[in-house]
Formats: sequence, C-alpha cells, structure tokens
Amino acid sequence: MSDLGGDMVEQRWTNDFLDAMREQCDPLADEAVRTLFQEGKVPAANALMKQLVVNENVSVELLAPPLRSYFERSGQLPTWMDADLVRQGEELFERYGPHIVTALFCASLPSCYAAAKGVQVLHLTARLETDSHRRIVETAQLIVDVMSPGGLAPGGRGLRSTQKVRLMHAAVRHLIRQSGKWNPAWNQPINQEDLAGTLLTFSTVVLQALAKMGCELSEAERRAYYHAWRVVGFVMGIDERLLPEALDDGLRLQGLIQQRNYGATPEGHALTKALVELLDRITPGNLFDGMSITLIRHLLGDGVADLLAVPPSDWTRVLVGPLRMLGWVGDELVDLHGPRAVKLVELIGRKILEGLVWVNRGPERLPFRLPTQLRESWNVRGWERAKL
Repeated sequence: MSDLGGDMVEQRWTNDFLDAMREQCDPLADEAVRTLFQEGKVPAANALMKQLVVNENVSVELLAPPLRSYFERSGQLPTWMDADLVRQGEELFERYGPHIVTALFCASLPSCYAAAKGVQVLHLTARLETDSHRRIVETAQLIVDVMSPGGLAPGGRGLRSTQKVRLMHAAVRHLIRQSGKWNPAWNQPINQEDLAGTLLTFSTVVLQALAKMGCELSEAERRAYYHAWRVVGFVMGIDERLLPEALDDGLRLQGLIQQRNYGATPEGHALTKALVELLDRITPGNLFDGMSITLIRHLLGDGVADLLAVPPSDWTRVLVGPLRMLGWVGDELVDLHGPRAVKLVELIGRKILEGLVWVNRGPERLPFRLPTQLRESWNVRGWERAKL
C-alpha cells in the first residue's frame, strides 16, 4: 500500500467512510465461524476454542476444512512488511517493555473503554465469560507474543496469537448476535472502525504514553514500532485503508476515531474500575496505592479520565511516597517526566509483569508466558516460584 499525503488521507477518512466501516466486520473469519454452525459442527468449534485457549499451537491439519482454510489464508503476511523495521520494533519493546506494559494497562485499555459504542462488546464479552480480569491478562499476553523476538516471523507465536484472536472476534460476534442483547445503534460488533481504533491504542497511544513517561525514542524507533503493529493489523483482518503507512497519518486517524467515538458510559466506568482493581491486586503491598489512577490521568489527560470516572489523584503525594521509600529522593518534589519517574514506571511495569504470573486464568488455561530473553532483560522475577 503506497503512502499518501496527510491531506489526501484525511479526505478519505470522511465521516461517511468511517460510518460505513462501522458496518463492516471480517468476512474471512466470520465465514469460517458461520460455516461451522451451519454445518452443525458446533462441537468442533467448541473443541477448537478450547484448543486455542489451552494450547500454544494449533494443529491446522487436524481442523475442519473451514477452519483449516481460515488459518492458511489469514497467516499470509503483507507484501509491504519490512522485517528490519519489525526487528527494530522488537528491540524497542525489549528496551522499554515494562514501560510499554504499564502503558497498556494505564493508557491503551482505558482508551478502549472510553469508546462509547465499542466498549459495549467488551462489556458483553466480560459478562459472557464472567471474568473481565482474564480478558485483560490475555490482552497483555497478545502484546508480549507479538513483540517478542521473532513473534511476527512465519510460524512465530505472535502471528499465531493474532490469528487466534481474530477468530475469537468472529466467534464473539456470532455469540453476541445470538444473545439478543446487541443494540443495532452500536453498529456491527467488533467492526472495522473499532478494530482500527483498538489497534492504534497498542501503537500510537503507547508511543504517546512513552513520551509522557519521559522515555527517549528516536523518530526511527517510533516508526518501527508503529510498522510492527501495522503488520498485526493486516493479519487481524483490518481494512488496509485503515492502516496508513506513515506514523503521522496513524496519529491523525487515532484522533479522528477518538473524536467520533469517545463518551462516558456505565460500561466504560465498570471496566475501568475492574482494571484498576486488578492492578491494585497484582502489585505488592501498599507501596503503589493510587499509582494506577495517577498514571491513567497523566497518560490520557483529565478529560478522558473524567469520561472513565477515574477518581482525582494527588500525583505528587502518590509519586513521592514510593520514591522516598525506595531511597530515590529526599524531600524534593519530582515530576512525571523526570528520570526518577522513568525509573519508577519501570519498576511498576516489572511488578505488573510479576503479578500477571499469579492471575488465575482458569484451570484449563496456560499461565502468563514471558520469553526467557525478555524476562532476564527486564529482571522480572517470580517465574521460578510459579513453576513449583
């Protein structure tokens, strides 16, 4: 896909076009799921979903023909993929992984919850599964799988995880439509605009969050990280017209989608509350109390935080307490852009990763996985105990 100038791209992203994208989903994955139900192969579908959850790999040759075709066709990487750029994106992830994980929990996911229509799917899915915490952990697992070394290479874990999530989206669409709880005013569930908006929370929103944390990134690194997630969007089945090549255009699209979709909802409030509760649960003791709401407000701004009913936060008090206890500051004030704050966010991200190991995803679900190379690079501990 050739790059277009910003003005030309924005002319393409008219309200009429984006409205039309809200009525489009994913023909390839939807057809695979629909065929399973039409042919009375629901047990096969249930077995597949169990296999997707329990096993890291899918034995494609053992699947029913519709699913076999789906995995073969959806596994094609885009011709415009630049392996060197993807590798640079992976290197950035290794350098700032704990910060990126913190951005996921305190910027990306809350951004999704601020989308007044798109959040309805997340809320209904959480009700269907009765465990919103598990969904959050599985999202974190996707990020790690995609951005780990070789994750997007042919046969890579990130590539396969993306295919699995795409198929799960189709299954969720089917279940929600059958549930009778879907309001047509929300447009199609997990539609193209919502998919693009979600993808951007993992790329452009993360890059914005890293800047607000004080992390130093070159323009080349920012472009590389964005490119890697653009590849993910292609594999996820997002219309290429919603996958602009240039990072600046991705930022423009992010702004347009947010402007069109952000709003306060009870569902967004509930999911944000569950997210904060999970963070409070998996970070140790009382050292980081109030840190999650402080970071959400800092990374997304008071306007979005208010939409999500995030409580007010005295960030100076919240920051100085842990920094002083850790012996990093005396009585002086610090800000969220300073080097000490960068170090603190790294520590928070590391503690979140360690806490994810202990989150119960269900008796048949794999525990949270982190490659040895990244675990050692980030000095993340707890895996030895988790194996006992």
